Amino acid sequence: MRNLPAISFGLAALFGTVGAAAAQGVHTPEQAKAFVQKAAEYFKAEGKEKALAAFNDPQGQWVDGDLYLIVLDATDGKLTMLAHVNKALIGKPQIDLKDAEGRAFNQETAAALSKANDTWTTYAWPNPATKKIAKKQTFFEKVGDVIIGAGVYN
Repeated sequence: MRNLPAISFGLAALFGTVGAAAAQGVHTPEQAKAFVQKAAEYFKAEGKEKALAAFNDPQGQWVDGDLYLIVLDATDGKLTMLAHVNKALIGKPQIDLKDAEGRAFNQETAAALSKANDTWTTYAWPNPATKKIAKKQTFFEKVGDVIIGAGVYN
């Protein structure tokens, strides 16, 4: 019984760590896919103008910790960024963007989406939480003239 306070403290520390990780917004691939699918439904229901305004709101419902949307132009041949938490990327072509391993992963994404309405893309990207290169899995869905995506780090 003398160890009960130590055990209680240990369990509290363990659950506190788990809670802190959850509070930081660590998400799963399944959550990223569901997030994109929900955004696609919103886009269809509300229209492009309203949806892009909502998707670009850094304080809005489309940013959940480390999970946020990106929206690309599906018709311009350049995959121009239409929505992103980093406003500096909006209006910039993404087709030739290369990952940390030199892969033009957006070209692969565009090729996959020419054959299907959705796809997963995995690429090496700097993880802002760890400041290290990590594998990032992003789910993309083509909706009309845009591509909506969200990704998670492995």
